[in-house]
Amino acid sequence: MINKKKNVGVFIFDQVEILDFAGPYEVFTSTRLVKKSTANIHNIPCPFNVFTISEKKKNIITTGNLSIKSDYSFSNFPYVDILIIPGGIGTRSLLKNRKVLKWIKNFDEKSTIASVCTGALLLAKAGLLLNRKATTHWGALNLLKNISPTTTIIENKKFVFDKYYSSSGVSAGINMTLHIIQKFCGKIIAKNTSKYIEFDN
Repeated sequence: MINKKKNVGVFIFDQVEILDFAGPYEVFTSTRLVKKSTANIHNIPCPFNVFTISEKKKNIITTGNLSIKSDYSFSNFPYVDILIIPGGIGTRSLLKNRKVLKWIKNFDEKSTIASVCTGALLLAKAGLLLNRKATTHWGALNLLKNISPTTTIIENKKFVFDKYYSSSGVSAGINMTLHIIQKFCGKIIAKNTSKYIEFDN
């Protein structure tokens, strides 16, 4: 059980898939340390401090052309206990971005790292998935294998844990995040969170 608030950093970038980051964000911010599920969560403290981080502090244009502004940039973000790396078509250009890849790798051994959808491609390119099990969106399984040939690709699973979390496409990030909630807060809290967001996990 959490005894102090955990910082959750959600990486965002141009052409990030909306639900890839918004799904986990919603799950974390909807979690409350209560024994019975309740719809009245807004006056109860959340055990997670959730914020977005982008390479540079600017308006991010997601898939679907939603414009959002990150809370922090690489130059000024606070300590991160849990790092969420979402996917989206924007990951393709980031595979060549050494600054981003180094930034992700720097969290190794410091934070819980979790990817959603094609965010796993960035973990692989950063060298984190060597000889690990992982998954990603079904449409990117071959690309993941090409980037990291030693990674054991797991198909048809919502998420995989092998030191790092990786989830399959889009909505599967919610399943994965609920599992992370269970790890940090316990099964009852995860179940209550699932009920609050009306998600069958």
